[in-house]
Amino acid sequence: MEQPGTAASLVSGSMFSWVSKDARRKKEPELFQTVAEGLRQLYAQKLLPLEEHYRFHEFHSPALEDADFDNKPMVLLVGQYSTGKTTFIRHLIEQDFPGMRIGPEPTTDSFIAVMHGPTEGVVPGNALVVDPRRPFRKLNAFGNAFLNRFMCAQLPNPVLDSISIIDTPGILSGEKQRISRGYDFAAVLEWFAERVDRIILLFDAHKLDISDEFSEVIKALKNHEDKIRVVLNKADQIETQQLMRVYGALMWSLGKIINTPEVVRVYIGSFWSHPLLIPDNRKLFEAEEQDLFKDIQSLPRNAALRKLNDLIKRARLAKVHAYIISSLKKEMPNVFGKESKKKELVNNLGEIYQKIEREHQISPGDFPSLRKMQELLQTQDFSKFQALKPKLLDTVDDMLANDIARLMVMVRQEESLMPSQVVKGGAFDGTMNGPFGHGYGEGAGEGIDDVEWVVGKDKPTYDEIFYTLSPVNGKITGANAKKEMVKSKLPNTVLGKIWKLADVDKDGLLDDEEFALANHLIKVKLEGHELPADLPPHLVPPSKRRHE
Repeated sequence: MEQPGTAASLVSGSMFSWVSKDARRKKEPELFQTVAEGLRQLYAQKLLPLEEHYRFHEFHSPALEDADFDNKPMVLLVGQYSTGKTTFIRHLIEQDFPGMRIGPEPTTDSFIAVMHGPTEGVVPGNALVVDPRRPFRKLNAFGNAFLNRFMCAQLPNPVLDSISIIDTPGILSGEKQRISRGYDFAAVLEWFAERVDRIILLFDAHKLDISDEFSEVIKALKNHEDKIRVVLNKADQIETQQLMRVYGALMWSLGKIINTPEVVRVYIGSFWSHPLLIPDNRKLFEAEEQDLFKDIQSLPRNAALRKLNDLIKRARLAKVHAYIISSLKKEMPNVFGKESKKKELVNNLGEIYQKIEREHQISPGDFPSLRKMQELLQTQDFSKFQALKPKLLDTVDDMLANDIARLMVMVRQEESLMPSQVVKGGAFDGTMNGPFGHGYGEGAGEGIDDVEWVVGKDKPTYDEIFYTLSPVNGKITGANAKKEMVKSKLPNTVLGKIWKLADVDKDGLLDDEEFALANHLIKVKLEGHELPADLPPHLVPPSKRRHE
């Protein structure tokens, strides 16, 4: 057997020495230790050169930094003033945070990044944007007017161990207030939207009007619809009939602004720790809160996948941008009439989009906003644009086709190694276990704390039916049980599961206790509850418990 470094291996090495380094690198797959490291390397080596060559950062989004790949999942809260954004954060972390102000008037006038830190304190915006460990360095482009209204509230809190939360100023109505901010509010939110894992739009059940600025903000969140969740807050302050109307009005308003065929998920509830004013819909609010909490809790586990998804989105936009810029360069004259040609090209940008779409088979959804692109092009010097460089585009195509696929496998591996990676602490712990957990003591959980078998109270009724089904040696066959069970009109798949759960001793027959259990589970299902995957200990018939 040949050893490394022997004549044979040296000859084989010299035989291929003429193969260029580039070709070798292309054939060898990139090796990464973690998904975050892989994303960082792919961006720096394969996508960033394309972005820089075609001035992507001047048109769309600043370059990504190391902190963008390493930071914790972030949740962005957006809503009109006094919809309960700051109170929502207070409810989640169950603790006041530095810089927190709550009131019916527009109180939060700053962007506050609520993050984990060893001690309580506030880091002002100008200091935040020079800290390489934080993902905020590129926000310095929005200037002092914004940085004076930006800060980080640090505090030791178990919820913030897993996620960071961004509180935003309440959205106002009217043009005057928008101008007086001194910075482009919608552009700042768009910057955050690109980098966060979840965007929560909060609405007050009493204030459903979507102002001009709010409408503009929601439009700025276009292309990030997959991250948006809507919360209808303070729903305990109105009666059920009004709540139905408010919900319908909200869906109608959102449908006009968020242009997607899918209906946006709206969570209804009262997200603070005060008693419910009108408790009629308590069960609904509990179920909705639980769903929203589960969604937020899953963020750490899905963070790598979200970053991967965002990088793919960015790469597709960068490719389209390169085609647009190179097409404009190609159309420009070398010497005379540059300015008039530039105006003509900007006005006819829609036609250039269509041409690129046809030539390169690109989906219309991958193109940047036509109006925004025309505005940005007005101030650009077209003579400095670069011609098409296929090698840069091929590198990005190779990244999308091969490297990303390998990272997808790594994402799944990382997820399987960290199955319990969920947000803990604060409000998330309050409903996890114990009698106040969602659905505790209901459905299949009914009777969990009772000494007596919960099925026992209805057993005499079930016994009457049981003895009409011709039991032999105290047991009925599956065929006889089926005749009775199908009367429930439940599908066979559900009845099959009920049979498996009820046949505790797995003998293919049901005795009187097992038959009573089957009927109890049918009742549970007919009342709208889910069946358990395994039979809970409190539902095991008393005569079968000693065999356990």
